[in-house]
Amino acid sequence: MGHWNRIKIAKCQILITNFLVLLLGLSMATMVVVIHFGDHFTVIGHASLERNPYETLRYWAFYVGISLAGLLSLGAALSTIATVREAHGLMAAGFLCFALSFCILVQVAFWRFYNPTQGIASYDALVQVEDAVLDTYDFVYDQAMKSPSSNWWQELAVIQDTFLCCGKKSPFGLLVSTGAIMCQGREAMREDCLQSIRNVLWTHYSIASILTCTSLALTVYAMMLCAFLWFAIHSYHGLDRKGRYSLTPPRSHGFQTQEPSLFRWT
Repeated sequence: MGHWNRIKIAKCQILITNFLVLLLGLSMATMVVVIHFGDHFTVIGHASLERNPYETLRYWAFYVGISLAGLLSLGAALSTIATVREAHGLMAAGFLCFALSFCILVQVAFWRFYNPTQGIASYDALVQVEDAVLDTYDFVYDQAMKSPSSNWWQELAVIQDTFLCCGKKSPFGLLVSTGAIMCQGREAMREDCLQSIRNVLWTHYSIASILTCTSLALTVYAMMLCAFLWFAIHSYHGLDRKGRYSLTPPRSHGFQTQEPSLFRWT
């Protein structure tokens, strides 16, 4: 395969990859907004205490997700413009955005499997979020049971209507006596809130894991393509008459560019 054909294929590949990265960044931003402002997580946030760990995890996930989506979209936009205009400076900026995104994704993946404070393997990040949310629900539930006439009862009713659940079940599958008072009629047919909250968290967590793995793969591939095209623009092509870098093959008859051995190997 000729030198110029390889560059054309690389340019087509990076344009397709950038399009997928833009879609991925949009999906990630949408997921983060839904998680942060969605009904399921908003009612828990309103009911949580000021120093509840859930609020810290919620805002941390929001800012990290928005920053990551912005970096991915910016890197895709810069590398696309650099490919069309054949600008090595913009290509380097796109590579930098992808590199920063890769570092964030690696950190998120590390937090997915390890506890950053204890360093224990297989410590699932979902357990941290789940414990924080369940602790908040347990606190609201206990306060509502202690004083049914307080505002905590209304907070508990809002949470249970949002998650379509009612009360808590004992390990033997029976509603505890205090929860059976409020779970009557149609509400008695609902799932217990502990299991319902776990199901909602697992659904969002599965989507986040898929987006993280896909982002890692596309980011690594985009970095390789950016490096390949930057190397081609900056090192293997001189300036044209207008002083710009060009990937267009020379038109002189009988002239064939000799590509270096390193470039042929790549």
